[in-house]
Amino acid sequence: MSILSILRTPEARFETLQDFPYEPNYTVINHGISHGISQGISHGAEVLRMHHVEAGDVDAAPVLMLHGEPSWSYLYRKMIPIIADAGYRAIAPDFIGFGRSDKLGKPEDYSYQSHVDWMKQWLVANKLENITLVCQDWGGLVGLRLVAEMPERFSAVVAANTGLPTGDRPMPDIWEQF
Repeated sequence: MSILSILRTPEARFETLQDFPYEPNYTVINHGISHGISQGISHGAEVLRMHHVEAGDVDAAPVLMLHGEPSWSYLYRKMIPIIADAGYRAIAPDFIGFGRSDKLGKPEDYSYQSHVDWMKQWLVANKLENITLVCQDWGGLVGLRLVAEMPERFSAVVAANTGLPTGDRPMPDIWEQF
């Protein structure tokens, strides 16, 4: 078993971003959880910090915005104030490996299932319910799995430029070119 290398981008890298006045928020999640949700942080487990920004009334219905590749929560900087001003709680997390969230040092430390599991832990830890999911690109691949596996937490879905492949068909040529 190899030692997990966890990298963290210094906060100074985010200080001069234009149009991004949001305070960072961090949720600690377990790295090693697979195919299930932890009801808390396991002692001795390696933990990761997952970042999100938010705006709006904390008691309002949440609009969860999941980014794609190679973006992060900064993608939603223009939408966050509009959603918050409309009376919702706008929330945009950074997937592990992106933005202010922790990064893993080896590509093999990431998997699609890990991203789903990390987001499930994050949703539970942040007690989000009655969620409107806004997802695009592979944020949809992760987000739509969350809706399928935790439907009681979601009330609506806005999916753009994404899908939910089943693995029983080859990806189109444009995907392979990407």
